Amino acid sequence: MLRQTVDMTDVLTVNGGQPLVGEITVRGAKNLVSKAMVAALLGEGVSRLRGVPEIADVRIVSGLLELHGVAVSAGDVDGELVFDPTNVERAHVADIDAHAGSSRIPILLCGPLLHRLGEAFIPDLGGCRIGERPINYHLDVLRQFGAVVDKRPEGLHIRAPQRLQGTRLELPYPSVGTTEQVLLTAVRAQGLTELRNAAIEPEIMDLIAVLQKMGAIISVDTDRVLRIEGVDALTGYTHRPINDRIEAGSWACAAFATQGDIYVKGASQPEMMTFLNVFRKIGGAFEVDDLGIRFWREGDAQRSLVLETDVHPGFMTDWQQPLVVALTQTSGLSIIHETVYENRLGFTQALNEMGATIALYRECLGGLACRFGQRNFLHSAVVPGPTKLHAAQITVPDLRGGFSYLIAALAAEGSSRVHGVDLIYRGYERFQDKLDALGAQYAIE
Repeated sequence: MLRQTVDMTDVLTVNGGQPLVGEITVRGAKNLVSKAMVAALLGEGVSRLRGVPEIADVRIVSGLLELHGVAVSAGDVDGELVFDPTNVERAHVADIDAHAGSSRIPILLCGPLLHRLGEAFIPDLGGCRIGERPINYHLDVLRQFGAVVDKRPEGLHIRAPQRLQGTRLELPYPSVGTTEQVLLTAVRAQGLTELRNAAIEPEIMDLIAVLQKMGAIISVDTDRVLRIEGVDALTGYTHRPINDRIEAGSWACAAFATQGDIYVKGASQPEMMTFLNVFRKIGGAFEVDDLGIRFWREGDAQRSLVLETDVHPGFMTDWQQPLVVALTQTSGLSIIHETVYENRLGFTQALNEMGATIALYRECLGGLACRFGQRNFLHSAVVPGPTKLHAAQITVPDLRGGFSYLIAALAAEGSSRVHGVDLIYRGYERFQDKLDALGAQYAIE
């Protein structure tokens, strides 16, 4: 049984005002690794996943797989996990609920478990409170494949009375999670599945690569259309995921906000082109080589901008929060229009307590109206700068907002106390070790 160690602490006292300088490494993308781990349930052989980061989400998914009889072990290579699904079995409801109550990953186990066992149980789902992420998309998808969903007080009991059947679906919004659900369910359903308005993020394409290695037949057509031909059986896989573009962008924003110079080993230009364009527009500089990307701030010529988050290939929402901290250090007024998660700008309240003067608006302050317009959500922001940030007591609200608060504390003058930093371990591998490597000054409480 695997016992991945992720050292956690709850409070950091951060002494800010010092530039972050040095080199850190990013490994497999959080938004792919956990899904590739789930995919191992579909195979009839051993799977090997390499470059796996030591983050809390990996520990949670490993535990869920073990509860269902999957043998999870460390491989011979650093960062490799090995999955043997030979003895997949039904897990006890209480065990699943206790282990996964804080994670949204269990919903993605449904398709694989329905194929392997004919049933699945999903407890109440947790995750970051950044906006509505309804599971009704997932449940509607499963029903269209032929699953029967029974809602009970303790959670959802899902059954497949017979083999799941391929179907035609069109998503009202290109949801990443729902696209993953369709892929993980359709690959072993009988017949052809066609998904329109699918998400096409790099992590989705990498999941398709994993499934294709296992024997799946998946075509990616133009205009967000995926076609999956179901097969009777899948094998295991050996795969090294794309590296984490969200973490790389977060450290780039930290370099900008602290006037530092950070080399992010493992950062990849193709997956980060949209971010790199924006980073350059605000006065950031970068240098790409074969192993990673170096980020720093170019003199005093920082500039404001107007930006809308969007699904890929747009500017991803997970880059938005660390970028807002960087924008507090630019000259002029920047405008952010968040179109993916309606409540993601709520984290700016703490930045204002640190000296920023960010104003939130219900209107769509972008080129186009979005689905949150006229719905009373504060989903647009005006960010004046440059702002001198000062130390404060702040509490981590969610994963990306938490790292953004850490950036703000590192850029601020004085000593800030950041509470709830254990949440950052969900997606940032050994971030305290990386702070040490960059010369950050902090203390653990």
